[in-house]
Amino acid sequence: MSLLGIDVGTTGCKVLAIRVDGTVLGMAQREYDIVRPRPDWAELDSRHVWEQVQDCIREVVPFTQPDPVTALAVSSMGEAMTPVSRDRVILGNCLMGFDARGSEATTTLASLDPLLFFERSGNVVANSYGGCKLIWRRDHQPELFEQTDRFFGWADLVAYLLGGEPVMEYSLANRTLFLDLRQRDWSDETLAFIGMPREKLPRVVPSGTITGTISRAAADNLGLPRDVQIVLGAHDQCANATGSGVIRPGMAAYGLGTYITIAPVYDAIPPAAPMIEPRLNVEHHALPGLYISFYYNLTGGALLKWFRDTFARAERAEAEAAGRDVYDLLLADMPADPTNLMVLPHFAPTGPPYFQDDVTGLIAGLTLNTSRGEFIKGLLEGVTYYFRDGLDRLAQAGITIDEFRMTGGGARSDQWLQIKADILGKPLTRPRVTEATALGAAMLAGLGTGVYASAADAIQTLVQIDRVFEPDAQRHALYEERFSRYGQLYPFMEQLRQ
Repeated sequence: MSLLGIDVGTTGCKVLAIRVDGTVLGMAQREYDIVRPRPDWAELDSRHVWEQVQDCIREVVPFTQPDPVTALAVSSMGEAMTPVSRDRVILGNCLMGFDARGSEATTTLASLDPLLFFERSGNVVANSYGGCKLIWRRDHQPELFEQTDRFFGWADLVAYLLGGEPVMEYSLANRTLFLDLRQRDWSDETLAFIGMPREKLPRVVPSGTITGTISRAAADNLGLPRDVQIVLGAHDQCANATGSGVIRPGMAAYGLGTYITIAPVYDAIPPAAPMIEPRLNVEHHALPGLYISFYYNLTGGALLKWFRDTFARAERAEAEAAGRDVYDLLLADMPADPTNLMVLPHFAPTGPPYFQDDVTGLIAGLTLNTSRGEFIKGLLEGVTYYFRDGLDRLAQAGITIDEFRMTGGGARSDQWLQIKADILGKPLTRPRVTEATALGAAMLAGLGTGVYASAADAIQTLVQIDRVFEPDAQRHALYEERFSRYGQLYPFMEQLRQ
């Protein structure tokens, strides 16, 4: 007996098949590109993404023949929503969270009392949320909006296209700004204020809910058994926390992907006022009785990908020809000691505390003696300083972290994790399975269908520790001195941009 965990991310999708004892049977992944009709617009071709997801499933299914799949669940990025017809046909692309469209809606929502809005939604208004894009589509694409039966987040969309009910899970619903956090339903007050018809949104239900059985057409198309149960997954950050064993207060998932996110978990909704100043959010965890916040950077791992695609094309081709990971080649050039570079990682719209769409990054300290390895390490240091600052802001809001679980593609790099441990001054724990988001989705499939008696039982079975990275005291002291200068970069850059 096996489970499928499907993860739909910003630049690629993954499908993981595991036996219920935790043995990995197979994994497949595909990349896709952001579509930019204009420089400040960002979309995904939803039909193409759905094709890529199906291709991944088809690739993995043969590995499950001795242990047929009994259930699946899907995790996904949070904000991107796709228009779908009543007969389950994708009608258009999804707009990404870092798409500039939706600013008018942001201005309208920002006119609400911020304290009351946070109490209701668990969020501070920002244009990155999916609801702002829906309002833009209502106002600027009225024909498409009218034709749309419902708008789905990706985890819920894949479940629906496979044959599940038209529903949306709490954490993904939270990413619209339209959810009432405490009532666990769409907020009538917010929908009325913004003029968003409730019927354009799926019914809201908790993660782990069985939403149906795979349709016969989908099962035959993908090679899956016809009795596979579809379990509602979660926002990828929540699934990532689940798949890495982050299920108690004081723990945090630290995901190193296209985006980088610290996601601490706690068991009670915190007071609104101290959360608003650093512009933190509150969201339902994938597991009942728990909540989660996100401190994230949208530049994240994409900064390393940018370096690869811009400055290391030859190395990428060489690595592919040799069957090696190009990042292993690039990171091997990094020096052991901290660099003198200072990088403000605002190369894409920022998360908390700024939530700026019109941003510019900064790389300072370059000389003719700067090596490629120093340049790469400086980029990774700058992204980590962003989160060193975030730990202070989280603590001021009453959220403390005593254990990090490292996940995502970047967590496979020993060098990168050691840089982070040295800068943060805290030990970082890496599970054996670093693709924790897809694993978390598979875990939710097992929990929803009763394969595992509890989350603790599932984690004991599926989550094992690979290594703990301890900070080097001497390097940490050097980084602390450099971090004191990092805080000057943002004000300087804002002044320079005026």
